[in-house]
Amino acid sequence: MPVENPSRELILERIRAGLRTPVAPHPGPRSDAVIFEPIRNPLERFQQESTANLMECTLTSDLAGAALQLGKILDSLPAGEIFLQDDPSLRRLIELTKTQRPLRWSSEGAPREASEATVSLAEALIAQTGSVLVTAECGGRGASIVAPCHIVYAHAAQLVPDLETALGNLFRSGKLVRNSFACVISGSSRTADIEKILVQGAHGPRRLAVILQTGR
Repeated sequence: MPVENPSRELILERIRAGLRTPVAPHPGPRSDAVIFEPIRNPLERFQQESTANLMECTLTSDLAGAALQLGKILDSLPAGEIFLQDDPSLRRLIELTKTQRPLRWSSEGAPREASEATVSLAEALIAQTGSVLVTAECGGRGASIVAPCHIVYAHAAQLVPDLETALGNLFRSGKLVRNSFACVISGSSRTADIEKILVQGAHGPRRLAVILQTGR
């Protein structure tokens, strides 16, 4: 004799009733909907958004100023090795800092887990969201997540209004084909999953610093 289950029958009846009800067509997205505020000044917008993302953004007018800022950041870190993207501009930059720290260039292998910081270039700076776009050229996937501090050296000419423009430029340059990954970084790694308490460094660097050179 079957066991009566009124709750089950009630649920099934609601499902049947729902299936008999015609579904209204989805209106679709509004073409005039505004998600982000218009970008009037890319530099100011990037600074504003990067602050909201808990990112450090320092402006400098020339290479010497960039080296000075890089030196200050390195001096603020605990003793340890620095991992750098092997690029002529970064070799010149680190030379000007006159740092005595041990250095490991990306041409020598992946960053070690004991690295205190990564120094890399950006493919683009996205003003709309205050984000940094990098590819595998920064030193591989580990370059942006292993060290507790990620330092990005960029020029104002790399500022773009939005992600669509950044990816379009990257595609046209062929870098999306040449690199195994492209990554958009919006501030330091953080989470508030546990009791809504903000924790930085949950899945990557606790500190993201951008040195943005506005002149030559």
